[in-house]
Amino acid sequence: MRKFLSFMLASVLFITLPPFHTSADQTAKNQSKESPHATISDKPTQTFKLDGLKEPAEILVDNWGVPHIYAKSQKDVYFAQGFNAARERLWQIDLWRLRGLGKLSEVLGPEYVDQDRAARLFLYRGDMDKEWEAYGKDTQKNATAFVKGINAYVEKTKENPDLLPQEFQTLGYEPSKWKPKDVAVIRSNGLIKSLNSEVARALTLKEHGKKAENMRKQLEPSHKIKVPKGLNLEDIPEDVLDVYNKAKESVYFDKMDNKIKTESLKELNEQVNDESGLGSNNWVIGPEKSKTGRPILANDPHRSVTVPSLRYMAHLSAPGMDVIGAGEPALPGISIGHNQDIAFGLTIFGHDQEDLYVYKTNPNNPSEYLYKGKWETMKSDTEKIRVKGQKAEKRKLEFTRHGPVIYKDEKNNRAFAVKSAWFEPGTAPYLGSMSYMNAKNWDEFKEAMNKWGSPSENQIYADTKGNIGWKPGGLTPKRKNWDGVMPVPGDGKYEWDGFLNQDKLPNEYNPKRGWIATANQMNLPDDYPYEKYQIGFEWTAPFRYQRIEEVLNNTDTFGIKDSQRLQNDFVSLPARRITNLLKGIKSKDQKVNEALKLLRDWDNNLTTNSSAGALFEVWYQKYLQKAVVASVLPEKAANDIGNGDPVVVLNLLEKPDQRFGKHPKKTRDKILLRSLKDAIGQTESLLGPDMAQWKWGDLHVAYLEHPLSDLTDQEKQKKMNVGPIPRGGSSYTVGATSFDKEFKQTSGASYRQVIDVGNWDNSVAINTPGQSGDPNSKHYDDLFSKWAEGKTFPLLFSRKAVEEATEKRIELVPEKDDSKDLAIKDLKPTQNISLNAGETVKIEFDSKPELNATFAIRIPLTNTLGSTNTIKESSNATELPLMETEPGHYVGYWTAISNVNTKGAEIEVKVADQNGNEKRKTAKGKLEIGDNCSK
Repeated sequence: MRKFLSFMLASVLFITLPPFHTSADQTAKNQSKESPHATISDKPTQTFKLDGLKEPAEILVDNWGVPHIYAKSQKDVYFAQGFNAARERLWQIDLWRLRGLGKLSEVLGPEYVDQDRAARLFLYRGDMDKEWEAYGKDTQKNATAFVKGINAYVEKTKENPDLLPQEFQTLGYEPSKWKPKDVAVIRSNGLIKSLNSEVARALTLKEHGKKAENMRKQLEPSHKIKVPKGLNLEDIPEDVLDVYNKAKESVYFDKMDNKIKTESLKELNEQVNDESGLGSNNWVIGPEKSKTGRPILANDPHRSVTVPSLRYMAHLSAPGMDVIGAGEPALPGISIGHNQDIAFGLTIFGHDQEDLYVYKTNPNNPSEYLYKGKWETMKSDTEKIRVKGQKAEKRKLEFTRHGPVIYKDEKNNRAFAVKSAWFEPGTAPYLGSMSYMNAKNWDEFKEAMNKWGSPSENQIYADTKGNIGWKPGGLTPKRKNWDGVMPVPGDGKYEWDGFLNQDKLPNEYNPKRGWIATANQMNLPDDYPYEKYQIGFEWTAPFRYQRIEEVLNNTDTFGIKDSQRLQNDFVSLPARRITNLLKGIKSKDQKVNEALKLLRDWDNNLTTNSSAGALFEVWYQKYLQKAVVASVLPEKAANDIGNGDPVVVLNLLEKPDQRFGKHPKKTRDKILLRSLKDAIGQTESLLGPDMAQWKWGDLHVAYLEHPLSDLTDQEKQKKMNVGPIPRGGSSYTVGATSFDKEFKQTSGASYRQVIDVGNWDNSVAINTPGQSGDPNSKHYDDLFSKWAEGKTFPLLFSRKAVEEATEKRIELVPEKDDSKDLAIKDLKPTQNISLNAGETVKIEFDSKPELNATFAIRIPLTNTLGSTNTIKESSNATELPLMETEPGHYVGYWTAISNVNTKGAEIEVKVADQNGNEKRKTAKGKLEIGDNCSK
């Protein structure tokens, strides 16, 4: 048995917390000097004593709930970020970890075993040294500090149960301790989505042919589909991706009907359409077009609109770094925002980073597959899944040389596995931002983005010198003999040949037009050799980008408020194109004629008060697109395809051809009138008979339901759920507001920022519904109305501005106070020491590395001597090395040569400075013993 003894010694001065001035930017330093500590001394202050923190740190929480974290080292600032993330979002990040690691069953029960197994299939299982190295310098160290901060808060909840979020009490479990690798090995939260469409394409071709596939999804740039040689489409079952999608799905409690369902082609296409709504916008304005004379960078990433919010805003300030913006609460760093030199923002780029492999398996052994003419055995791993309330279950995971096996058809001797960029080192979603967020210029930013793995990103850039740029990032598989748009045989004929050098990806720097924008559209340059590099052929519909382009090209100068308006722009380009087709069309039905006039007179702006907008969205989303597809395809094919590709549908409506029969234009007009009549009836049933009283915002709302609200009483539900509130827009407007079958918003820009590059305090942002995950906090939903109305708050950066807006101050201090001269931390009382001969304890302490120190442990009745490089009990004890695990942090192991049973101990530290002057300090107390020490 080995026990754990831990105490910390630090040779630093302890001073009552001063204001922290740690920005690497000289201007920020000067600003902070102008702000005396007294300006925040009267603010409410909360103090936490934390084991693992090296020096005091502080968090200034501003009026909008944004934590501004100041520390004296980068390690401490990440520790504080982790602690604060747990303070605000502990249940959310704990659930993220459990879901990602496949441990839901431990706390939620047997219903989650299948989801746990699926999640474990998609964990990173490679070399962790290579994994950490792939993200760049110090990522492992900083991620470790972040996790220690989370664990420090978990410890505080054990000391004070009032700190534990109510969700743990509702579900009856306690939060887990994290390991550093937890932030890296989870891959299933990434936005890699090509596999669903790849399989949908194969199934569509199998069941309905090329005509149906051309209506389902258009490839961009133009590309001819070829079924890979050796692939039999009949081999692919409709539910082949059930396990794959189970690995990616969210955690559902009583709302099992919300789970992802891909057991049929219709359901798979619905999933593909839902994923296409997860887009984003960003643009950057050069100084010559900017109203400020400085670059302006805007970003509004679109993800699920949830409570708590998907993203969390923070400001991290320490020597060598000063960065603010948003990230995901379970991850260290900032992925969207700015530092003192540059600003950055992201959208998804159209990389194809996945493939489905189809194998012929051995009839006598379904765990063998044919590869290059020989049977190859799948690697197998039996996982023990702990289950709440019952015995653990064992589940088998299998892997081919390409990746995890997600489906086995033993009747037909087939198996299916996924190869993905997910499984490469450095592809944990968004962890790569730890590198680029501290870049100081374009060259450093490009270098960092060339290491980016996943998800594939359009990163835009601006700096204080007036430069702007666009740099995509992400691993691009090199497929020499196929294009990636279909599944392929796993027999060895279709292999990735490494990854494309990211310098081969397009980029742009200071373009003449004076602006750059991306909105997930196909944005490969016209002269880009796309057939050579085959980056990807599936992109989001271009309507949002086209509207952004239209606005930016039609304005001579563009400012902060202009960007805010554009982020909330609800003009629908599909609506404009369709209403243009209504000129001259008449109906024998008077009500239809009234509707036609309503739509023709409309400005195509999907505001909350728009009656025409309400009718159009019901018509377009539920009737018109389906009617076009149904007029072209047989009934079964049309039912499976659903709405089809919006670009293909719109092009066919504008330019009707032989697909509509002998009289294309007449058929088109009939489709318009017939589907419009159906939509009128549906809208009347939803909003009443009076068209003039219809409002899009009465149908289309944002209502954020806490995942556990239905498990609580009505009083708690009122606190936990947020909304409803009317919303404008649609999935195709710049102000994107995708919605479900009931018109409730499901995704959109939960976070928005507009950065005034160089005049940082003039920047603005919003995060809905609020920063906190605690329903009892004022910051749980205080930003929701602002967000829905398109408003923002100041994204403050300078120390002076932050102090003026501070509403609460949080002090973080090391667990044990330091003395002023030698700063030896007091030993906290714990249990008595009881060691048998041969038992070993671990000793940890901190000291500035430039000092020479000797350390001695004195235990009554036992003479224990120490020196700078050994710790020993007596002259005949085994000497063990004292290791410096990182600068200033020392670890040693001490073995008792006889039984020890004592009520106290004495530590003597002798420190000699560089001039040879000696000082002594002795601290007395009981040593802390634990049970988790390993040699």
